[in-house]
Amino acid sequence: MSLLEVITKASAESQSLYSPSEYPILLDPDSIFPNLKPKLDDPNPISAAIPLNGWEISQTDSELIELGKKFTTKLKKKLNNPVKFDRAEFLGMVNAFLEKIRNKVGVSIGVVDSSNEGYSLVLVVKVGEYTGKDVAGLVLEACVVLEVWELVGTLIANGLVSSSCYKDLVAKIVAKRRTELVCMCLRYASDLGSSELVMILKYFLSPTKDAYDSIVEVRKEWESQALLAAEKASDRSLSGKKLGMAKEAAVLLMVAYDGFSSAELCLHYLLVSKNVDEVILMSAVSKLSGKEMVSLLRYLGKWLKKYERFPQAGPCHKASTTLGLKACDWVPKLEDVLKCTGVVLDENYSALVLHPEFHEELRSINKVVGSLTLEARLCCSVANVADKLKAEV
Repeated sequence: MSLLEVITKASAESQSLYSPSEYPILLDPDSIFPNLKPKLDDPNPISAAIPLNGWEISQTDSELIELGKKFTTKLKKKLNNPVKFDRAEFLGMVNAFLEKIRNKVGVSIGVVDSSNEGYSLVLVVKVGEYTGKDVAGLVLEACVVLEVWELVGTLIANGLVSSSCYKDLVAKIVAKRRTELVCMCLRYASDLGSSELVMILKYFLSPTKDAYDSIVEVRKEWESQALLAAEKASDRSLSGKKLGMAKEAAVLLMVAYDGFSSAELCLHYLLVSKNVDEVILMSAVSKLSGKEMVSLLRYLGKWLKKYERFPQAGPCHKASTTLGLKACDWVPKLEDVLKCTGVVLDENYSALVLHPEFHEELRSINKVVGSLTLEARLCCSVANVADKLKAEV
């Protein structure tokens, strides 16, 4: 048997041997660890591993796992024939399953009308963590098939979508032009891969006509937040720190909104996201076309010019919780912009220099960066003088 045949056979066997986890949920450690005891009466204290007896999960965990298995089996059968499986039946199944979990773990969800479609969203928020990643992944699959987009958003926002699901999910929501869900992936997804980032970057840097309506909806959210900030800044009932915070937030959101296209507003989430690895981003950027690269450089150049013109604009995260200005959490800082600019230039420097279509954007960025560098040096000098004066006093 050749080496290739050995590898192929091993790969096929590993796939066929895959089975769901025996413990697909997060187990309760308080009911397990106190019962663990050494197998030996006199265990060696310096041994690397000490065999233990008494491993047993709680009855509640056992019942939750069993509920998940039954629900998974039933839902898989339904998905085998999606033509006869509609949205109402699916939500009814999900609600019944989550209600059983709620009764097992004793979680209160308050007064909610169970006939309302929003009831499923409330249940997912309250007890979704008890379902396990396998069940959540299957529910996500059904949501995409039946286009229950509100529930997809709730699963993403609550961290119930595993990393392995994002490649397929991003491809499908991009194909369906669900811009709000693409933005949510940037905001909440952990460990987005290079292929996912390429799809997202291309979607926003060269948007198609059929994506326009959904992209504009994201713009309306930013516009709403910017107008709310302006209202807060002129609200006479606010005083002291809150009024100052409102004015800072108004400047910040004005800077983030004015002059950016609808698609560019969506890119703000990419720059701010802490879940996007720099190496992965570098790989994704290298796969962009020349036209897309120019669009990305132009977007980053806009940000640099904004921070040159409005140096007073800075992070204002407290306004998110204090004043309800959630968009303040998603405005890129100057260091976020510079970091992304560095990634783009480091990865594509030769191509950018050799191709004339990039030169105008590069000259513009170079001019602004030079101005910001000069200002930073001046600020450092002033800071050093201030520190010396404080030391002398």
